[in-house]
Amino acid sequence: MRIRADHSHSSGPPLSVDQALALAVDHLRSGRFPQAEALCQRILATAPTHAPTLHLYGIIAYRVGALPEAIELLRRATAADGSAAHFHADLGEILKLKGELGEALLSARRAVELDPRNPQAFHNLGVMHYERGEFGEALSFFRRAIELDPGFADAYCNLGNALRAIGKREDAAVAYRQALAVMPAYAAAYNNLGTVLRELNRLEEAESAYRQSLALNPNDTITINNLALALRDLERFEEASALLDVSLSLAPGHAKTLSYVALLKLDQDRPEEAHAAAQRAVEALPQDPETLNAMGLSLYELGRGEEALAFYRRALACQPNFAGACNNMGNVFKQSGKLAEAYDAYSQSLAIDPRQADVFVNLTDLRKVQAEDPCVAQMEEMARDMDTLPRIARMRLHFALAKTHDDLGNVEEAFRHMREGNALKRAQIAYDEPAALAFFDRIRESFDVDLFKAKAKAKAGAGNSSPVPIFVLGMPRSGTTLIEQIVASHPAVHGAGELPEMSDIVARFAPKAGELLRFPEGVREMTREDFAKFGREYAARLRRYSATAARITDKMPSNYCFIGLIHLALPEARIVHVMRDPLDTCLSCFARLFSAEQNHTYDLGELGRHYRKYAELMAHWRAVLPEGRMLEVRYEDVISDLDGSARRIIAHCGLDWSEDCLAFHKNKRQVKTASASQVRLPIYKTAQGRARAYRQYLSPLIMELDDLLDAEGSRG
Repeated sequence: MRIRADHSHSSGPPLSVDQALALAVDHLRSGRFPQAEALCQRILATAPTHAPTLHLYGIIAYRVGALPEAIELLRRATAADGSAAHFHADLGEILKLKGELGEALLSARRAVELDPRNPQAFHNLGVMHYERGEFGEALSFFRRAIELDPGFADAYCNLGNALRAIGKREDAAVAYRQALAVMPAYAAAYNNLGTVLRELNRLEEAESAYRQSLALNPNDTITINNLALALRDLERFEEASALLDVSLSLAPGHAKTLSYVALLKLDQDRPEEAHAAAQRAVEALPQDPETLNAMGLSLYELGRGEEALAFYRRALACQPNFAGACNNMGNVFKQSGKLAEAYDAYSQSLAIDPRQADVFVNLTDLRKVQAEDPCVAQMEEMARDMDTLPRIARMRLHFALAKTHDDLGNVEEAFRHMREGNALKRAQIAYDEPAALAFFDRIRESFDVDLFKAKAKAKAGAGNSSPVPIFVLGMPRSGTTLIEQIVASHPAVHGAGELPEMSDIVARFAPKAGELLRFPEGVREMTREDFAKFGREYAARLRRYSATAARITDKMPSNYCFIGLIHLALPEARIVHVMRDPLDTCLSCFARLFSAEQNHTYDLGELGRHYRKYAELMAHWRAVLPEGRMLEVRYEDVISDLDGSARRIIAHCGLDWSEDCLAFHKNKRQVKTASASQVRLPIYKTAQGRARAYRQYLSPLIMELDDLLDAEGSRG
């Protein structure tokens, strides 16, 4: 049988079938698919059951993306010659790509039976079992492939994937390193190694692995995204954000990348931008658990807790062992006052992964820890490896153990964990203490009595007349959450929580076109129109949280820096300053790992100096503001006389009295602060005088507060 190579050129001797087939193979290897296909057709026209040609034609069809045709041709090839192992192997691979895993598995098994010394056949069979979720079978076939070929890098890498799938992350890391030992330029193995190291909380090692992968394949968006996530875990948010920008430039609109962008925007306190990115991601990947989780987080930060819960539940329906979604559900339950449900959700998260330091922080904060609580043994078990844990995990675990030992009355051990956790946190943050303390002085100098007189004389401080805002402010952990909860229990009040609006408007406000306000000095140059514009923008932003409430609270504690500006821009706004024993306040700060920036709280000396500057600033506001402009409430007075204190606060807010304010702990609104669980309880006095037990450890703090303790009666 002779075959002509090309009908358009009939000169030259015809080719034998073997010669024609060899030429077709050459065309295929050179990417000349039409010529290769034409030769196969000519061979099959005269020899329709020629198995090697049917096989080659099937491979050509696969290479041009015609999978159904490829499968049909390879089936014909195996029917014509059932003894060729590679025919069955190739058919199995293409069936797998088509999603027909059952038949693919049969073909792969037949290939192994026909050629039991072929490592590739065992590897293919392992991949198919892996994709069916049959990880035990996959492991045995990958190991057999490696036995047959100890230099089989792909088999090592897939062995690592299967080990990771069954939770054997340390063994998986070993397998990935073995893959790299036999193939040092294996970008995918570096990426996979980075991922399993990240799951082991070995974040610096994960970063290194991802960077080595990108050195080999710099435009791989999956690895770029993974590196961004590792940097996010390391709280290097700006670097992570820049990487995601690169990823989106390479693959615009990529849904997974958008979900990671949403997480970064949340880290940067930009929930609306996070929500927009998450929405786009969910539209593209409505069944992806990570994307659904990101959507839930964005809704949660926007105060839409019930909607967030729905997305967390959808994420768990897609991936029942999603520990992060369980933890996030716990946060919603906690801040909605459903403490039993929160406990169950956190416990479920730890049942999936018992080495989550961040979940231990959440769980121990939920209620008073008892010695028999399961989390105590879990934390102690994790603490045995404290020296080998990543810095962030160590830091979080120390704070969780500090809360645990404080609840159990182990003061010495509690303070040891406080000290070590704070030292780790302080080492990772950039806190310019001289600049921070000077900022207080600049505010006092800028908002002097002459400024208020001048603005009053020029009627420049008329501002916006909205009576809606109620500012509840003071030091963190001073009782601001309790006071807001009391006020927000009034039927006419919406409690919006800690809002970034004041600081955000200050940062973006431009009294003159193209020239941002330089706070605090620039306030002196603001006109009547500027103050009105500032107040109008704040009042408009506040309405995003409730369109109808007569009053809306903003309990961002640090708004005490803006009291003078509030007075001038929002003259009808109510201001409630909450005070608490200085030592109790500062110790409570030191014992807390804050989610937001409170960079002055992680060193006792710095904390004391910050408190002193805060106290000086509040004394300044008392001196320069009109009498009655700001109501000051002592936490201890509220504890001892709730009825009288609550009535005074509500009257200051311009509202009629409501008995609901005395049942504040029954209010089911979302509370997203460090005291979320405490405000679900009736008034309790255990937090009073807490610092007495720790006084021997607080010398650096006491030294800085000094006369403030005499004034507040805090000396022992």
